[in-house]
This record gives sequence, structure tokens and C-alpha cells, in this order.
Amino acid sequence: MAGNRFGTLFAVTTFGESHGPALGCVVDGCPAGVPLELEHIRSALRRRRPGSGGASTARAEADEPELLSGVFEGKTLGTPIAVLVRNTGSRSEDYDNLKDCYRPGHADWTWEAKYGLRDHRGGGRSSGRETLCRVAAGAVAAQFLSRYGIVIRAWSSAIGGITAAGMDDPAFSLDEAEANPLRVPCAQDAARIAERISALRAQGDSAGGTVSCAVTGVPPGLGEPVFGKLDALLASAMLSIGAAKGIEFGAGFGAARSTGSAQNDRLMPTAERLPSQAPAARYETNNAGGVLGGIATGMALLFTVAFKPVPSITRAQKTIDRTGAEREILIKGRHDICVVPRAVPVVEAMAALVLADLMLLRRADRHQPC
Repeated sequence: MAGNRFGTLFAVTTFGESHGPALGCVVDGCPAGVPLELEHIRSALRRRRPGSGGASTARAEADEPELLSGVFEGKTLGTPIAVLVRNTGSRSEDYDNLKDCYRPGHADWTWEAKYGLRDHRGGGRSSGRETLCRVAAGAVAAQFLSRYGIVIRAWSSAIGGITAAGMDDPAFSLDEAEANPLRVPCAQDAARIAERISALRAQGDSAGGTVSCAVTGVPPGLGEPVFGKLDALLASAMLSIGAAKGIEFGAGFGAARSTGSAQNDRLMPTAERLPSQAPAARYETNNAGGVLGGIATGMALLFTVAFKPVPSITRAQKTIDRTGAEREILIKGRHDICVVPRAVPVVEAMAALVLADLMLLRRADRHQPC
């Protein structure tokens, strides 16, 4: 099976299934000397952990990480960093009635069409539980990026058709986003969305939404101008997350309805200079979302990822079985009503992995005397 490795120099390989003994990751390419404690990984996984309320599944697991290699006395060794998380709360019997049926909206049929067999227990490797591997790896990447002052913060910007306060709204607060289980950056909006989630839960339905992300401290010049564009790499990373269906940067799709005079970010004069001797850029606006020509402008990197509604709903649904006969199924088990709140740390993790890789790759951009 291909496609389990992400990154070029700072790379991660993930493994494990939803109802297998464990999941984990191996991070390769992290430079030696980066401060890294088990608590950094544990804290990141705690934010993604199921059973935290709001729109989350009732499946409650500690998600306690085991740091197997690559760290000595609180610092990375420059060798592969292996992290293992054991599954302790799976109930595989909840999926017995789905063994020969394909769930609508899931990867059951496509997986079997590709491989000829599948793990029907919670979706196996295609389960959202695989994202804990990404979050563990992202915690390592975030520690590396912190040395350069790069900070990644994401939040729930819309759930169930209700849009939360944006960054330009006085009510917007990232502290509030971490204070409520829906990760909505405004207490009033969080209350409205909680009511919407409760109503959908009672109806046996689910909700989609968006996660927005702001990255500060990204140095200008990061990214490649053709096939390694910063926004293209981020798009690939975000769309690799289960249930992600779209992404936009800066003004996003609104730019398609705008004009050049309105969208162009004006360059402002400054006395500072870059190491390349080019004048440092200061932009009046950031409609580009921090990326021009695939290269970072030095402004905040801004993007939003759209997530579809959870397909595991408690309503009866029509489908087919392995014989091709039509069936009606009722999905059991414990599932999120909306993935958005728990996708927030996953989005942050994937952004961290992309940026850590690019920070290492930028060392090859210019000739440096030995």
C-alpha cells in the first residue's frame, strides 16, 4: 500500500487502523537538538482526543503516546522519532452488521474496489482515527518551527451553516476558541452552534463546516515558484485529511467575484532589507493570504478548509451489499456529529509538517560558502 509517507526532508510515515492494536508515526529528518518532551505530543493529542463533548463521538480513549525512539534527555537526536498510541476503547462488534454492506459517504466501496478486501471495523485505515498519527508528528514539527518564531493557530470558523466571528470582528478570540469544545472563537456563536448541533443529534443527522488557520512568523521566500508552491503543498496536505473537500487562501473564492484593483495587495515602503539585499516588503492588505506566485510574502498565512458532514448518521440509509443487492442499513457505533472541532489540531499539524519540510528545503535555495 503506497501513500503512507508525507514530506521530503522532514517526513512522516503513519501506520495503524481504527480497531487494530495501535496507531503511530515515524518522523524522519527532524534535526538534532530540538527540545522535545513527551508532554508536547501528549498535549497535542489531548486536543484531538475523542469524547471531549460538543460535537464529538462518545468513544473515549486516553490516546496516551509512547515515545519509542529519537529523543534523549529532552532533545531530538536527529534519528527517526517513533510514536505509538494503543487503541483501548474500540468496540468492533458495532460494525458486524456492516461487514458485507457499503456505507454511503464512506470509503468502503472504493477501498474494496482498489484492494479487493477491507477492514470493515470503523473503516480501518480510512477512519478519522488515523489523524492522531498526524497530530503526533505535527507536534514534533511545531517544536522545530518554534525555533524560528513560526506559530500556527486554527479554529472552527463555521459549523452547520452558522458562520462564526471572523478575525476582523471585535468578538473574535483564539483564547475563547480553546475554551469551548466546539473551538469557536466567539462565545455567543459557540452557543448558537451548540444548539444547532443538539438539534441535528436529535434528528439523527450531522453537520459540515470549515476550519480556518492563521500562521504567523513565516519568512518571506518560503516555497517554490512552480511545482512546490507553498499554497499547493498546503492544499495537498489539507485535502489529505479525511472529510476535507475544499480549501481557499486569503480572499479565496471571493477573489473570483472581485477585481484586480480591489484584490491587489499594495506594497508599502520600509527601510528594512532582506539578506538577499531586496527591500523588505510590507503589505497594506493580505488578500493573497500570505502567498504570491507560490512563495510566502512574509504576511500571515491565511487559509480555510471545508469539511463535509459526517457520513455516519443514525438514520436508515439505502445502499448495496457485496452481491449488488439493495439493502437498508442503520449505522451503529459512536460517531462525531461534526468533525470540525476535532479537525482543528489536525489542520495545524498538517500545516506544521509542510512548513517544517520547506524550512529545511530552503537551505538549498542559495549558494552559501562552506
